[in-house]
Amino acid sequence: MVNPVHLRTLLEVTRRGSFAAAALQLGYTASAVSQQMSALEREAGVKLFERSARSVQPTEAAVVMARHAAKVLTDIDALLAATASTHETTNQEIRLGIFPSLATHALPKLLRTPGWRDLGLNLKVFVAEPAQTIQGLRAGGELDIALVYQVGQGGLAWPHTVSRQWIGDDNFRVVLPESWGIRTGAQVSASQLAEMPWIMHHPGTSDATVIERLFASCNLHPRVTAYCDDFNASLELASAGVGAALVPELAMQRGTDGVVVLDVPEIRLARNIFALLINDHQSARMDLFMDQLSGVLRQLSIAPRRK
Repeated sequence: MVNPVHLRTLLEVTRRGSFAAAALQLGYTASAVSQQMSALEREAGVKLFERSARSVQPTEAAVVMARHAAKVLTDIDALLAATASTHETTNQEIRLGIFPSLATHALPKLLRTPGWRDLGLNLKVFVAEPAQTIQGLRAGGELDIALVYQVGQGGLAWPHTVSRQWIGDDNFRVVLPESWGIRTGAQVSASQLAEMPWIMHHPGTSDATVIERLFASCNLHPRVTAYCDDFNASLELASAGVGAALVPELAMQRGTDGVVVLDVPEIRLARNIFALLINDHQSARMDLFMDQLSGVLRQLSIAPRRK
């Protein structure tokens, strides 16, 4: 099944002529746009872009697909309108597993939108970390869909009866104590942060392993002053001057006094957010729900705009 999110991205790429321009419009990274288009090529079984080191050129198949995508997305909007007139008698219940920061900041924002009621969905929500919600998807489990994150390629496994759809990326940012005198948005390299104290994940966890490899690749060997797996606590410790921290954007939605947020070019990492769905529980309404949640994630991005 073709993901409507990918179709919207395809439209932007063909309209704007590059992955980077489409990414800027949609609030993604260029890498995320490229991954979406590669996934769409696999789903459609055709080559959509001629790629070179400096540019991407849509093929004739991409132009044709974009034209049909515009109609499909219009039809989806019409489906929402039709659902609005019948939702009281045809509401569908979805048993949703969701990790805490997504449940805290993204899901409530979606539930407050005017279009939410028109989807005709009743949610039964289970908030837990990904490893726990995945258990609810197994045979006879309590969930229909689990919203999970993955940092790097490891750390998660799910049943073969489950399909995976990309929802968005939760980008990590470098957070420093304001007392260090570096201003938000300053141009800072990884080498300048090498001798500073850091707040890190506990060794041995899957996230810690990925971050340690990333830091080693840019020759950043942190002087660890605290181990912490709770991002809210890491923010408060950074605010108090304990050290620098790597924190995802969702954890920074409420803001924290006493810290500055940096985008360090060598330190690029994201929590890739996926929907895991039991294959025979999928529906058009679920697809619309994931499409709208993806839009909320783009709105929540605090990624700095580059000049």
